[in-house]
Amino acid sequence: MPDSFVTGIDAQTQEQMCDVLNARLVQGIDLRLAVKQAHWNMRGKGFIGVHELLDEVSARLGEGTDMMAERVALMGGIARGTTQTVAERSDLPAYPVELVALDGHVDALVERFKQYGKYLRDGIEAADAAGDEDTADLLTEVSRMVEKDTWFIGSNAAVAA
Repeated sequence: MPDSFVTGIDAQTQEQMCDVLNARLVQGIDLRLAVKQAHWNMRGKGFIGVHELLDEVSARLGEGTDMMAERVALMGGIARGTTQTVAERSDLPAYPVELVALDGHVDALVERFKQYGKYLRDGIEAADAAGDEDTADLLTEVSRMVEKDTWFIGSNAAVAA
């Protein structure tokens, strides 16, 4: 394992946090790819607004995964974010690639964003229990972005009259 640049956290805890962060990294990359799948293929009323929103959402997911990967490296771990690793390890539901309807994409994305949000909270709890406030804080920041984006995307769902 490469050198760690973190002080005040033992090597075993750092290794545990690298595992937690790598799991969230894989899920975040998977979710970002699902967002791009929807962005490229959706059709329907309100298309342009959702299409543009998903570019912004994708960028924010990229920021979050980048922070997690850098934290892993900082702790002397190896960030594991290749497409092969994502395909092998992500436990988010597979995205329906044949989906075209905008409302269907909105529903599919909200379902996955909520699941990712739960996984982020699980990571926050694990970091808190391990005494790694910095990792907990990082995951909290990502969680806030994900919850806001869940709201932004979900607000595009058809509302019953």
